Amino acid sequence: MALKITEDCIACGACEAECPNSAISPGDEFYTIDPDKCSECVGFFDEEQCAAVCPSDACVPDPDHQETEEQLIAKVKQLHPDKEFGDSIASKYSK
Repeated sequence: MALKITEDCIACGACEAECPNSAISPGDEFYTIDPDKCSECVGFFDEEQCAAVCPSDACVPDPDHQETEEQLIAKVKQLHPDKEFGDSIASKYSK
């Protein structure tokens, strides 16, 4: 499932640069995650980078945007058509 940023966000911006899909952007009061671009970092890392660097633990799973690993893999391949992912795709699901 995509992640979302809660009102606990302190708007430090630490998460924005970490997103491999450019899914994070500044909002009116705190940062936001575009669920159409969030792949939970599948394809790049074995954990969500925004959540890993967030000092206020504001990056949490978004229950309104649930996806399977297969859907996330398809999404990241669509978002990055020029990248060769190979047979072993980084994912928290393969830990």
